[in-house]
This record gives sequence, structure tokens and C-alpha cells, in this order.
Amino acid sequence: MSKTREFSFRYEVYENEAELSEIERILLAKAKAINEKAYAPYSNFWVSACLYLTNGEFVEGINQENAAYPSGLCAERVALFRAGVQFPDVQIEKIMIMARFKEAVWQYVSPCGACRQVMMEFEEKQGKNIEVLLYTGTSIIKIFAVKDLLPFHFEKEILLKNS
Repeated sequence: MSKTREFSFRYEVYENEAELSEIERILLAKAKAINEKAYAPYSNFWVSACLYLTNGEFVEGINQENAAYPSGLCAERVALFRAGVQFPDVQIEKIMIMARFKEAVWQYVSPCGACRQVMMEFEEKQGKNIEVLLYTGTSIIKIFAVKDLLPFHFEKEILLKNS
């Protein structure tokens, strides 16, 4: 007999930047500052991400498009992979993500499925939640763990049990 289940999660919405912590305001400022460096000549959809690590470092990323689609890479993965190289044993506390169309207002964006999966693996690897902050242009949404964005994620144990 089938059973209906329900998934829900808790998140916060901040109406303005002043409600954020000092670290979160710095994340927001850094992500805004690098957004114009995104390489998005085809979609004109510029995305930036900034990580805050437990060692106090900030790691930035911007989306990188390519004419040989889908050879580009999202801002979130650029930042995560960069952190993995620069600070391989340092935990990620927070990631701020924002987007806009070229020369337009900020646009709400949530990470794509591929980015969610990569973020999820970083969260599992470090054994600690990563807070996800999404800038909408007028407010900031804080999600307390990546696993809340991807409840039925692909688990590494599926691959590891056969190796």
C-alpha cells in the first residue's frame, strides 16, 4: 500500500541587507562586485557566487558560457571548485548567489540541479551544513542547508558500494 509523505524545510527571508550579519553583507558586496565579470555573451544572464569559509577566506565565482554549449560552467561550481583547489581541507559555511540580465535589475535565481548536486557533495564531505543565500534584488532568502534544496539527491554510497 502506498503512503503519502511530505517534504518541507525552514528558511528565512530578509527584507533588506541591513538585516544580514556582517559576514553576509560582505558576501553580498563581493558577489555584486564580481557579477559584471561574468562571461555570458549568449544568454546575457550574469551570475555570481561567493563562498565564506571557516578560515575566514572568501572565494568568488562567475558563470562562464561557451559557444560549444554546454561547455560553460555555473558561478556556483566555479566558486566551489576554486575553493576545493585553494583550500581543500577548509569547510564552507555560506554561499551567496545572485544574478541579473546584462544592464538590468537583479533577478531571483536558485541553483540549477547540477550545482545543487555539487553543493550537496561538498556539504556531505565536510559533514556540516552550508547555508545558501539567494539575492532577489530586494530581499535575501537564507536556506539553512543544501540538503533542503535537494532532498532526493544522488548519493555517493550508490557508487562506492560496488567499488
